[in-house]
Amino acid sequence: MTREAAQELLRWYTRSQGAVLSPGLNPQGFGGIAVGGAQLYFEFHEDSRTLECSALVYRFHEPPKPGVLEGFEAEARGGTDTGGGTVDYERENRGLFLSRDYTQVPDGNDFAKDMKRLGKASAMWGDEVLDRVASRVFHPEELEKKA
Repeated sequence: MTREAAQELLRWYTRSQGAVLSPGLNPQGFGGIAVGGAQLYFEFHEDSRTLECSALVYRFHEPPKPGVLEGFEAEARGGTDTGGGTVDYERENRGLFLSRDYTQVPDGNDFAKDMKRLGKASAMWGDEVLDRVASRVFHPEELEKKA
């Protein structure tokens, strides 16, 4: 996939979701849009010619405690719906995402369906999976303090 193709795909997608003006990707290769309660982020990787599409699950205020990321990865391995993505923790912004990559330009309607599915799964992960993982990782007395 070329950067120009990724740019055009994202311009089309953001317009199809109601954004009047969207650059698709900024000069650094990043973009994003909020759709149906989901926060979707896009990054074009020039070296691999890959468009990475990520739906935010949770943004940590501090680096996650030991066992938390492993708990999310175990949920994915256990069959919890990831919306076609994989669990992706970005250390720079402490964000937990469900992400999927495209190396070929997908059909626009298929891409829109993929993003809807990814966004829906990220919302479920933020609502349900986050609580399940936290209850397994933290001691009950720590959960009471957080409540």
